[in-house]
Amino acid sequence: MCGIAGILSADAAKVTPQRLKNMSAAIAHRGPDGEGCWTSPGGLAGLAHRRLSIIDLSAAGAQPMHYLERYTIIHNGEIYNYLELRRLLQSRGYSFSSRTDTEVIVAAFDHFGEDCLRQFDGMFAFAIWDERLQRLFIARDRFGEKPLFFYQDEQEFLFASEIKALWAAGIKKENNPRMIFNFLTIGYTQNPGNGAETFFQNISRLPARSFLVYHPASGSLEISAYWDIEVGQTQSIKEEAAIERFSQLFHESVYRRLRSDVRIGTSLSGGLDSSAVVASVLQQPDRPADLSTFSALFPGFEKDESGFIQLLTQRLSLTNYSSTPSATDLIRDFERLVYHQEEPFLSSSIYAQFNVYGLAARHSVKVLLDGQGADEVLAGYHKYYSWYWQELYRSDKKAFAFELEAARESGVSDRWSWKNRLAAHLPVYAGIFLKKKRSAQQRRSSDLSRDFIQEYGVSYYDIPHIDKLSGILYYNTFMNGMEELLRYADRNSMAHGIEIRLPFLDHSLVEFVFSLPSHFKIREGWTKWLLRQSMEGLLPDEIVYRRDKTGFEPPQRVWMQDATLQEYIHEARRSLVKKGILVPGVLQKKIQPQEAHAAENHDWRYLVTAACIDA
Repeated sequence: MCGIAGILSADAAKVTPQRLKNMSAAIAHRGPDGEGCWTSPGGLAGLAHRRLSIIDLSAAGAQPMHYLERYTIIHNGEIYNYLELRRLLQSRGYSFSSRTDTEVIVAAFDHFGEDCLRQFDGMFAFAIWDERLQRLFIARDRFGEKPLFFYQDEQEFLFASEIKALWAAGIKKENNPRMIFNFLTIGYTQNPGNGAETFFQNISRLPARSFLVYHPASGSLEISAYWDIEVGQTQSIKEEAAIERFSQLFHESVYRRLRSDVRIGTSLSGGLDSSAVVASVLQQPDRPADLSTFSALFPGFEKDESGFIQLLTQRLSLTNYSSTPSATDLIRDFERLVYHQEEPFLSSSIYAQFNVYGLAARHSVKVLLDGQGADEVLAGYHKYYSWYWQELYRSDKKAFAFELEAARESGVSDRWSWKNRLAAHLPVYAGIFLKKKRSAQQRRSSDLSRDFIQEYGVSYYDIPHIDKLSGILYYNTFMNGMEELLRYADRNSMAHGIEIRLPFLDHSLVEFVFSLPSHFKIREGWTKWLLRQSMEGLLPDEIVYRRDKTGFEPPQRVWMQDATLQEYIHEARRSLVKKGILVPGVLQKKIQPQEAHAAENHDWRYLVTAACIDA
């Protein structure tokens, strides 16, 4: 991972070394190992880079990197199959002066054009200036692991890995009231209908799986998608073959994500996903000799993971380091957390992750594998039961009855009523009804001022026509849900100068899982059925067949009872009242401490909203 930034303008006076240095300095934490700035011969383009050295630690890997006396590239991320692509390109006449994946990207771009993006297995946001065509090409990975923001007006185009770099270049900070409305009322941190929208009105996000082409001479900008998943078309495959193929793809993904010239470790929450990553690492022929795992513990908290972490580390003879964040720690680090995240975040869970990544950095681990993505792709959340049951109720009532009973016997208490039966038969009308209901609830919020609601109360709640489990998995993976978690991980890791790699987000693995019928994801009352089957014999049964889903969840309700944190919340309320967002009456209300994933977590939202828009 690194940090990238750039300025393009037909007016060379706007592309100044000082502005580029200001942008670079704002994201220095993303690349503590080196920096570089470059301006094109004609002065139309300026690029800045902060380097986090992971592959080829020599000066040959410095950026901006020039290639074929035509291209200049800056890159944030990793291309995991760069060795295979490098050999392919060498066989077609290309030569290389470094061992980096960055040089492979630009050579692939010269050879394949924009179709190079389909060749990459990785997480990336990169920009290539083409001196011959006088144009900029920017692309982002399929899932949005690596961020890219941009600003455009009639005179210039600026882009960067983080929004703060755009502010450092002089772009005005303008809050987006509609995003604030949707965050405060329903907890949305993104607009499902517009992946480019951010919490700041004049700043856009390049959507995941997209590329952008900009011509500074004319000011023309075009954005196109280059990849997508086909939902609804499933293959016929036997159970044993599906398990074997999934296992093969998962282990190949882990194998490629171990390519590094620096020390590698793994996160370990005690749950199935992170444990599966650890188990796969230990199966690799070139596994790290000194693999360390990193965890967050909360002794005395009902959702503390200590027992499962200890079980796994002892069973697999692993070294484990742990952090125990407290309310005092959160208060101490809160401003720093807000600074790095830039946009609001739904709970204090990300602070546990922040501590785990910092712990890894303190132990000189520069690359950390993590289990994110499995829940969205493989149906790990409890909310997916109802979607699966509705699919079965409509198509196979015998299978529906069996699955419902199996879930009940195993302790799953998710409701199933006449409303679900109606939704199963009329998914389009159910979606319309839910949208109207949720929108009305948002606008009835008693804490928000009537003027604010009247002007900005446009609901972003909109789940499209979904009649199968794969539909809601697509929605959460690509439209609303997972990219929020990826943002947390990127900013938390970059705050400590480490790189996070996610084996469950190998696009070939994701394509395969989406091609499977729903019963490979939920079966006999078990979520993530396919992953559980693939981990039998590699992990203790106590972890393979865990039902309680926790991850790094802290005791937020207890933390929110801390007197200092409560004063932070009171001050946040006062700030939002002063801005005309909340009604004055909210100042008299008692603070309602809530757990991290509680639906009505309003006071936490007030806290982080005020902090982000006031920062």
